[in-house]
Amino acid sequence: MTIEDIQNEIIDEFSMFDDWEERYQYMIDLGKELPLIDDQYKTDSNIIKGCQSKVWVHAEMKDDKLQFTADSDAIITKGIIAILIRAFSNQHPKDIIDADTSFIDKIGLKEHLSPTRANGLVSMVKQLKMYAIAYQTQLN
Repeated sequence: MTIEDIQNEIIDEFSMFDDWEERYQYMIDLGKELPLIDDQYKTDSNIIKGCQSKVWVHAEMKDDKLQFTADSDAIITKGIIAILIRAFSNQHPKDIIDADTSFIDKIGLKEHLSPTRANGLVSMVKQLKMYAIAYQTQLN
């Protein structure tokens, strides 16, 4: 599946819920399914700066596709990073770099987060794209 296909799937899933309480619960459930980062990568260098909670992300390349793992010490934040990883993991770095992230606005995520969590969300997207840029540079 392309990033856009996955993003559209996420939009469809979020549109099934009537209110944000249900959407938050769904995000928490997604966080429980997150591909967890190996403890050896839970280091300061893998912490996303700009997040209120601790969020660790690790990326590695397999068959020219980036695979992300992550963890967080907060359940909502874990759900947020799970959504992003679902959209961007197992994709070519160039596709991640070029990806539109408006699906975040379409599911209403940013407007329903506290300002500090919304800033953290922006930092998470930025970090995933930075990993993609770093790995794309290695491929060139």
